[in-house]
Amino acid sequence: MKTYNVGIIGYGWVATAHIPAINACKQAQVTAICSSRSLDPAELSATHGGSVKAYTDLDAMLADPEIDAVSICSYSNLHAEQAIQAAKAGKHLIIEKPLALNWEDCQRIAAAVEEAGVKVCVCFECRFSSQFVATKAVIDQGLLGDVHYGEVDYYHGIGPWYGQFEWNVKLDGGRSALLTAGCHALDALLLCMGSEVKSVSSYSTRSNSGIFEPYEYDTTSVTIVTFANGKVGKCAAVVDCLQPYYFHTHLCGSEGSLLDNKFHSMKLHTDKSAWSQLSMTMLDSGDVSDHPYQNQFQAFFDAIDAGEEMPLTNLAAAMETHRVIFAADESARTGMPVSL
Repeated sequence: MKTYNVGIIGYGWVATAHIPAINACKQAQVTAICSSRSLDPAELSATHGGSVKAYTDLDAMLADPEIDAVSICSYSNLHAEQAIQAAKAGKHLIIEKPLALNWEDCQRIAAAVEEAGVKVCVCFECRFSSQFVATKAVIDQGLLGDVHYGEVDYYHGIGPWYGQFEWNVKLDGGRSALLTAGCHALDALLLCMGSEVKSVSSYSTRSNSGIFEPYEYDTTSVTIVTFANGKVGKCAAVVDCLQPYYFHTHLCGSEGSLLDNKFHSMKLHTDKSAWSQLSMTMLDSGDVSDHPYQNQFQAFFDAIDAGEEMPLTNLAAAMETHRVIFAADESARTGMPVSL
């Protein structure tokens, strides 16, 4: 079995979750870290195990023929150029969300990846969570019948108690409530509805709380999505709420409904006067240490071994999610629906 040597780009909060998840994969090991800060290789090796090289020059790390893949954990506004640079160097890519801060840069990444022929994993890791593995299984087994309406909402107050707050509040850091965090919910909505998006109408607002005043963009949005087959969906992205983290899911179909970790199915003759419980672990934290990166990364390296595209969170799926997000943000900006 081939062992994939992985270089990390950016040594911040997200990297602290990517590194142990990569090292826990059966055929991957982090062997290099590139940071704008000068790092001690001996200390990195002791912290993360094995021999870890330290770089401050990305070109130098990408020139290392022993590096097979890179994981991009840097600031959002750097993702596009770094991904293109790594693809041109022939490295497989793990890209933390978002891919980029605009659709044109996403397209540039896709073009570079296609030309280089490398494989890509985009970190919409919530698709690998217990919550959405179970939810998708309920849908695929037909227990809800034909799902005609779905809402997936993201409630997570991202205030100064988070390390990412300082850069996330900037327009060139987070960009929008939907892109910076609500993207996980929009991505999950597309996963559940399983149809091509026809149009979006989005509206945004923001809290009057002084806690969220530093944000340079609206911190709450709601997006209505219409699908080519007539289905309708809704996604709220709320990063200025003062409450526990909540990843809400409600799906309605011709044979039943699902609400978070509960469901009713006419096919199973469950009691329609009371919800039946699903065995799942709900997403309940925005902390990257709680996200299912290891399952996602293991699937990525297995896909590379098999010469296949990454399942669930490949570049094509992520591009569609970003396409809808940018259309939604345009709708919120103009106050007009956007057709796709």
